[in-house]
Amino acid sequence: MTEKFNILFISGKLGDVDGVSLEVDKWIEILAESGHSVFTLSGTYATPVKNVLPEQQFLNEKLRFDSKEQRYFEKLVFPYLSQSPTHLTAGQKEAVVENLWLQGEDLGSEIYRIIQDNTIDLIIAQNTNAMPMTLLGGIAVYKLATAYKVATIFHHHDFWWERSRFSQNRIESLLNRIMPPGDLGTEHVVISSYSAHILRSLKRVAPFVIPNCEDFNDVTVRDEYNSTFRGDLGFSEDDILFVQPTRIVPRKRIEDSISLIEGYSEVHPELKDRIKLVVSLYQGDEPDVHYIDRIKELARKKGVSLFLISDRVASVRGTDSEGKKLFTNRDVLVNADIVTYLPVWEGFGNAFLEAVACRVPIVVSTYLVYKTDIKNAGFKSIEIRDDYDSNGDLVIPLSVYDAVHEALFNTDTRSEMIETNFETGKKEFGYTTLRNKLNEVLESYGDEIKASRKRLKKSKTNYAV
Repeated sequence: MTEKFNILFISGKLGDVDGVSLEVDKWIEILAESGHSVFTLSGTYATPVKNVLPEQQFLNEKLRFDSKEQRYFEKLVFPYLSQSPTHLTAGQKEAVVENLWLQGEDLGSEIYRIIQDNTIDLIIAQNTNAMPMTLLGGIAVYKLATAYKVATIFHHHDFWWERSRFSQNRIESLLNRIMPPGDLGTEHVVISSYSAHILRSLKRVAPFVIPNCEDFNDVTVRDEYNSTFRGDLGFSEDDILFVQPTRIVPRKRIEDSISLIEGYSEVHPELKDRIKLVVSLYQGDEPDVHYIDRIKELARKKGVSLFLISDRVASVRGTDSEGKKLFTNRDVLVNADIVTYLPVWEGFGNAFLEAVACRVPIVVSTYLVYKTDIKNAGFKSIEIRDDYDSNGDLVIPLSVYDAVHEALFNTDTRSEMIETNFETGKKEFGYTTLRNKLNEVLESYGDEIKASRKRLKKSKTNYAV
C-alpha cells in the first residue's frame, strides 16, 4: 500500500482498557507506522491515545456513552434499561425519533467541519454503528458516510441484537437502518467469521474479517516495575493467583470462575488458603447494578478469596491520585499463575490473546467464537465445554481440576502449554496478520477513498467561499 491517507477514528471513548480501545490502539500503531496520518475523535479519553499527536485528538462529549443526550434518549427508547420506564404513545415515539435524528445530524455537521479542516480522507468508525451506546454518534457517522459521502469503514466489534438490554426497544426500524447500514459505498470490518456470516445474512454485505491481534514482538514480561505488583496489592509470592483479566459484566461469567476455584480447592484443600481470584478490570458499560454484589456474596458463600483491583489497573503505567502505582492489565497477567476466561459470549477474545502473549496457562470456556475462530489455530488450553446446568451454571468436569493442577505445578506441562500458545498466537494473531489485513482493506477500498478525497476538496472550496 503506497497511497497515504488522513484517517479519522471515531469512537464513544478511547484510551481505556476495554476491548475496543485496545484494538483501536493497535490499528493506529500499524497505520501510523505505514505512513498514514491518524486523527481521533472521541466522547472521552481515559488516557491520551498513543501514536497520535495531541493536536490531532479531538473531543466531542456528545459522543460519550454517558452523555446527557445519550442518557435522555436511552430512557425513552430502551425501556429495559430503566427501572421506571416512560410510557410513550405512537405519536410521542415518532417525535422522539425525529428529535434524536435531528440531533444526530447536527452532530454529523459538527464532525464534518473537523473533516474539512483536517482534510480527512477516511473515517474508521469504531462500533458507533453496531452498538447503540452513542446514538447521536451512530446517526452522525451514518450521515457522514451517506449524505456527505465521506469514505467510511465501519469496524464492528459486536452488535446490538447480541445484548438483551437493547433487544426490547422502541427504535428498531432506526437500528435496522443504521446499525449497521447496508448502503452502497461503505465498507465493513468484523472481528470473527461468525459475525461476517451474520452480517452477510442480515445486511447482504461482504465484510472483511480482521481478528483481534497482539504484538508478540513487544510483549510484557516481569520487570522492575511490575515485579512489585504482588507486594503492592497485598499478595505473597506463595499465593496462587487465578486472574480473570476482564471487566465485571454478567456475560464474562465471573461466577463460573468462582465455582472453578471452589471445586479445585475441594480437590486440593491444602492449597485453599493460598488461592486468590483476581478480577482486574472495572464494572464496565453493560449495566447490571446488582451483579458485582452477587459475585461478592457468591465468593463469600463458596469460601473463595475474591479481589477486585480495577482501581489499580489502567491502560498505561503511572500513579493514581494518592501516588499508588498503576499497573496495566498485562502487568497483572505476567504476575498470574493461571487465567480464567469463561465467557458465555464474546465478540472475539482479547483477554485470551493477552494471556497467551504474557505466557500464562488459560482455562477457557468453548464459547461460540472460540470454537469458530480460535480453537482450531492449535492452542493448548484447558477447555471447559460450554454446557450449562438448569441453574445456568457452567458444568465443570473433574478432569478440569487435574488439568489445572498440572498447569500450575508440572513445569514441563506448563512450559509446553505456554510456549505452544505463544508461537501459535504470534503466527495466527500477530501484527503481521493485522498489517496484511489492514493493507488488504485499504487496497480494496482505495478507489472510494480517493473519490471521497476529491469530493472533500470540492466541498472545502465551497466552504471557503
